[in-house]
Amino acid sequence: MNEAYYTRLAEKQRAGRDLFGRPMTLAEKILFAHLHSIPGKAPARGKDYTAVDPDRVAMQDATAQMALLQFMLARREVSAVPVSVHCDHLVRACRGAREDLDAALQENGEVYGFLETAARRYGMDFWKPGAGIIHQIVLEEYAFPGGLMIGTDSHTPNAGGLGMMAVGVGGADAVDVMIGSALELGWPHMIGVRLSGCLSGWTSPKDAILQLAGI
Repeated sequence: MNEAYYTRLAEKQRAGRDLFGRPMTLAEKILFAHLHSIPGKAPARGKDYTAVDPDRVAMQDATAQMALLQFMLARREVSAVPVSVHCDHLVRACRGAREDLDAALQENGEVYGFLETAARRYGMDFWKPGAGIIHQIVLEEYAFPGGLMIGTDSHTPNAGGLGMMAVGVGGADAVDVMIGSALELGWPHMIGVRLSGCLSGWTSPKDAILQLAGI
């Protein structure tokens, strides 16, 4: 999948520069490379809506249940894009790793069983309880520079650490992509940030990000 994407990337970016009539930001390059169809004019920031085709979908166990049931109703044999299911949200941190995992397996055994068998049936990757947190697994196992993915988890943007655009969505949006429909997105506003100086004391890069988000 990645090889095919990069093979077509340079051509798509040239088409984007011609349409915009200027160099594009990284976000614009990624979105333009995933447009469902090339528009007649450049999308206006914060105004136009576009249809894009994400490269993959990730779902966590709390939202994957209804999403998989909806997907089954579409009567497809396989998902239109690669999908992974991660069992992390139903594990409550309380007494310790071993005790908490045992409690989750007892309380949610039926849910985990459904998710695993459904994932295996439709060729989706399944990450069992205790395998790790979804946003870190996505970053380490599935993210790639220039890619576009959606995930039914608020921490999906963590995959942006490898230069991809990762968007948190609801289960219904995930199902749309899984059955082969395009995802509708508003063409985003662009905010330029120039950082100067250096971090000091106990300050971390995350503090700078949170400060910017607050502003």
